[in-house]
Amino acid sequence: MHKNIYLLLGFFFVALAGLGFILPVLPGTPFLLLAAWCFARSSEKWHQWLLDSELFGPVIQSWEENHCISLRTKIVAMVSMLLVGGASIVFGVDELWLKGLAAILIATGTVTVLSIKTCESK
Repeated sequence: MHKNIYLLLGFFFVALAGLGFILPVLPGTPFLLLAAWCFARSSEKWHQWLLDSELFGPVIQSWEENHCISLRTKIVAMVSMLLVGGASIVFGVDELWLKGLAAILIATGTVTVLSIKTCESK
């Protein structure tokens, strides 16, 4: 039963991570790491699928081995959230409450990404 719940959560977090890589106000990396954690507890096949990904594999491997993400990953996440998310707030949203919500999501994403340990350069 627990494996099925973790498997479903893994797919849910992969979907959120995908949205996070598309939507500028939602961070994708933390959801990707959560998906890997869920798959590691439910399905070696899906966990390995994430690890084998050229795009996501190195981030997940760094996290699983050292509980850190690279400075490059942090910079890409921060720049995309701040630039594209900021532009969305300024140019794409008219309602003040939506601007506030987007700003809160960007701030939450920023704090989340900054709170993750940065891997040492090799």
